[in-house]
Amino acid sequence: MTKVDFYTGSADKLRTACQLSHKAMQHGLHTVISLPDAASCEALDKLLWHYPDTAFIPHARCDEIDTEQTPVFLSHDNDKFPYYDMLISLHDECMPFFSRFERVAEIIGLGEEDSRRGRERFKFYRDRGYELRHFDLTRAK
Repeated sequence: MTKVDFYTGSADKLRTACQLSHKAMQHGLHTVISLPDAASCEALDKLLWHYPDTAFIPHARCDEIDTEQTPVFLSHDNDKFPYYDMLISLHDECMPFFSRFERVAEIIGLGEEDSRRGRERFKFYRDRGYELRHFDLTRAK
């Protein structure tokens, strides 16, 4: 069954997605980052070319071809993915395809509305019996 991790208190959700995908890549996991729109997908694409500062995270869009050599894929309008190790979701709602993945990371920002929607997603997963973990990013500093 899918395991779901919540990362709350993110000051920059795109940077948090970079950090999580970098950590997943170091552990040999393939990651799909699902974004709500083309603009956020483009912004994350640019950020990944410079994260971390001394390197970059190899990545592609889900509609690109080289799936075997690419550890991170970006998607904003797709539900077919080259692999299902880890999903990082930057959406305001649970994605209908989340249960195909072994792990899901939900990133919650600092705003009240984002926190409220995050609590709704937490309740959705909890009520269906998914294993949940919570990481408060405001305490990690």
